Amino acid sequence: MKHGRIILETVGDVMVMTLNDPSVLNAFGQKLREDMTIAMDQVEAGSARCLVITGAGRAFCSGANLTDPDRPPRDRAAEAKGEARSDLESWYNPMFMRLRDLSIPIVTAINGIAAGAGMSLALTGDIRIAARSASFLQAFARIGLVPDCGSSWILPRLVGMARAMELSLLAERLPAETALSWGLINRMEEDAALMPRAMELARGLAAGPKSLGLIRQMYWQSLENTYSGQLDLEAKLQTQAGMTKDFEEGVTAFKEKRQANFKGQ
Repeated sequence: MKHGRIILETVGDVMVMTLNDPSVLNAFGQKLREDMTIAMDQVEAGSARCLVITGAGRAFCSGANLTDPDRPPRDRAAEAKGEARSDLESWYNPMFMRLRDLSIPIVTAINGIAAGAGMSLALTGDIRIAARSASFLQAFARIGLVPDCGSSWILPRLVGMARAMELSLLAERLPAETALSWGLINRMEEDAALMPRAMELARGLAAGPKSLGLIRQMYWQSLENTYSGQLDLEAKLQTQAGMTKDFEEGVTAFKEKRQANFKGQ
C-alpha cells in the first residue's frame, strides 16, 4: 500500500484486509482511505473467494479521523454555494457501495471499538463476528452530526426502529454481548479466538460455490425489493447459478454421494 495504512494479505483463497493506523484507533484518515481504495482495487481484480476485514491493535475502526493532519483544507465558500463535494459523496458512499456489490462474501472480525463510520464498516460483513471486548457506538450525535455510511438504512432493518433510534439518539456504547442478543452480529468469541475463528469461517466460505456471491447480492437487494420483484430476482440469479461449473460439480457430487469440490467458477 502507498502509506501502509492498510495491510492486505492473501491466505489461500481468503484475502485479509487489516486497517492499520492503531495510533488513532484505525480512524478513516486521508491516507487510510487512499490505501483502502487501492486495496479494494486489488480485491476486486484478484481471485480471492472471501474477504476478511479487521483492525490492527485494540480497535476495529473509530470512524472518521476528525484531527487528520493529511486532510485537504475545507473550502467553506464553495460548500456554502453547494459547489464542493462532501467526503461522503467523494469517498465514503462509493466505497460502501463497492463493499455492498462485492462478488465474494465478507467476514468482519470486529476486534475492538467500531464507532461511527467504523460501525457501518463492521455491519457490511455478511458474517459479523466480534471479540467479547468489542463494542459499537453510533457516535454522531456526540459531535452534532447525523448517522451516515448507510447506518440509518441498515440499523432499523437489523435491530428495529426503536433500538436504532436508541443507539443513534443516546449515542451509548453497545457491548458485543448485547449486540449479539440484538442480532447486530452473528457470533461473539473470546478475544484470543477471534481471528482463528474468523479465518475458519472465511476458509469455509472460500471453499463454497460461486453462488455465494449471488446469495449476498440477493439478500442485499431483498431489503429494497417488493415480493414480486424478489421472485423475479431469484429466477434471474438462479439461472446464473445454474450455468456455473460449481452447480455441475454440486449435482455430480450429490449423485456420487461425496463432498463437492467447488472452484468458485
